Amino acid sequence: MTSAEANVGEELEIPESNTVVVNDVSEDDDDDLPMLSSQAIEALKELIAKQDRELAAADDPEEVALVAEDWRLSQFWYDRQTAETIAAEVATLCDTLSSPRASCIACPTLYAYLKKIAPGVPAQLLEFDKRFEQYGTEFTFYDYNQPEDLPSALKHSFSIVVADPPYLSKECLEKVAETIRFLSRPGESYLLLLTGEVQKDLAAELLGLHPCGFRPQHSSKLGNEFRLFTSYNPGARLGGWDN
Repeated sequence: MTSAEANVGEELEIPESNTVVVNDVSEDDDDDLPMLSSQAIEALKELIAKQDRELAAADDPEEVALVAEDWRLSQFWYDRQTAETIAAEVATLCDTLSSPRASCIACPTLYAYLKKIAPGVPAQLLEFDKRFEQYGTEFTFYDYNQPEDLPSALKHSFSIVVADPPYLSKECLEKVAETIRFLSRPGESYLLLLTGEVQKDLAAELLGLHPCGFRPQHSSKLGNEFRLFTSYNPGARLGGWDN
């Protein structure tokens, strides 16, 4: 999940802190240690994370390699089970439609797994992070602060829209809801929303969505409880509606 720079007052999705072990260093030695800039540290973290993912993908052919999360953009990737479950649901919905087309708003993990599970499904990734331009014509730059600043060809052209707003603020969900309405085919669209439990009432108010029993999880542990909301009753899938 990703976005433009956060507006003042927006609630970020903050991961639980990890424990870092540092070797003891005496004060005399401390002066001789080289210091890295914050930019260099971030670049090093991204390189290490990329290498870890590449090694995991090499060991497990079912794993999908992704670029490193950028917490400054509120990026937290789904874990494999979550990504596969949602991607499989989108693929199932596509099988019921004569001309399916899926849109993934700010959820590149889902897009990557969907293309692995159902590569023939026409899908579009709307994303702020331009590192995902690697997906070519299926990438569209998206800034939720400009919810309808999108190519006119995308308007009302998607039968399936999946969105993961980057922030847990009322303003962010309201703007993403505008984008969802812009993209959805009137009267024949399936909507899936992944966001915090705290947005339950607003999701119902803005989009008429219901929470499902399935609980999304992320590779990084987040302090906020996440939910999956849908505009349709999935029956036995996704744990059904959890009302």
